Amino acid sequence: MIPPRHAIVAGHICLDIIPDVSTIEPGIFNANFRPGHLVEAGSATLSTGGPVSNTGLALHRLGVPVRLSAKIGDDAFGRVIERIVNSIDPQLLAGMKFDPQATTSYTIIISPPHIDRIFLHCPSANHEFGSADVNADQLAQADLLHFGYPPLMRRIYSDNGRELVDLLCRAKASGLTTSLDMCYPDPHSEAGRLDWVAFCRSVLPHVDVFAPSLEELLYMLRRSTLEDLSARGSVVDQATPELLRDISTALIEMGAKIVLIKLGARGAYLRTSDVKAIDQLGRAAPTDRAAWADRELWAPCFDVEVIGTTGSGDATIAGFLSALLRDASPAAAMTMAVAVGACNVEAPDALSGLRSWEETRQRIAQGWARLPVQIAAPGWIYDARCDLWRHDV
Repeated sequence: MIPPRHAIVAGHICLDIIPDVSTIEPGIFNANFRPGHLVEAGSATLSTGGPVSNTGLALHRLGVPVRLSAKIGDDAFGRVIERIVNSIDPQLLAGMKFDPQATTSYTIIISPPHIDRIFLHCPSANHEFGSADVNADQLAQADLLHFGYPPLMRRIYSDNGRELVDLLCRAKASGLTTSLDMCYPDPHSEAGRLDWVAFCRSVLPHVDVFAPSLEELLYMLRRSTLEDLSARGSVVDQATPELLRDISTALIEMGAKIVLIKLGARGAYLRTSDVKAIDQLGRAAPTDRAAWADRELWAPCFDVEVIGTTGSGDATIAGFLSALLRDASPAAAMTMAVAVGACNVEAPDALSGLRSWEETRQRIAQGWARLPVQIAAPGWIYDARCDLWRHDV
């Protein structure tokens, strides 16, 4: 496997404030969190959040040369972000924009064990980030550009993603591979009311790797399906190969070359386009194009004790991209994706649980158990050699 190529991670960053609510029993959580009720919590964890931090610093932990590109304010929260990133590696700050007129974004994350998280988020400086905030010199020094969380960045999602399209086109013209992650918007916000189908049709022709969660995809492209599934329980628990194939086919027809759909505790699903599309991936393209073409894989999660799920999707993407940047096979990339995601949830914040590339590989090689996923659909085969399900397209 080759040494990892270089990456830029651009887009949304914030300060995460995570109070310790681990002592609150899941069964009485709703009864405690109500107006006028005092809830005693433990100490709070302060960490950088958002994909620039979560995915970018995870890539750094996995040994990928990476630079961060985001905008923060020259204020107290901004200085905390600067101090945290600087303590990891001062060079990571080279692409950061400190705007004295902006307020640093923050998120209060309530993440009790075995219950989905609640976020109180202020986008602030992220709304002002645009294509010009990633300059030509930064692009020239990288092989892959990963961009995260357009729904929390007003300039990026406005006008069907015009600023994002400009950035992705500049990256592709410079020979880079492009990657895009999404997030679930507040349904009552401006972003929540956006025409996301039109956005995807505008943006995805310039995206090589598209890595949203299933819930995000259904909200943006299949709202009625999301509502039907939500009414019956967990959306990911009801995900079928047919649903994933249908929605990934739509994404590939819109222009995405590689689709990675995050499925929470059920792992991750991969769908890739044909050889002609894989040939267009740019500098981070795999050497064996045929091995990456027309693939459909489902990787189960690894078995861990879940402490918190903050940044788990971002970590999953980092695992996948770190493998792609090392010229790994699709099966190896999917295994590393769910492995890094599993390490992430063993800690309350986005980074503390992560291990190095070699430590993660060693843990996998030592027989790390997976959570069971059963797929009863025509054409799907469990491949014991790599411990995942595959469908030969």
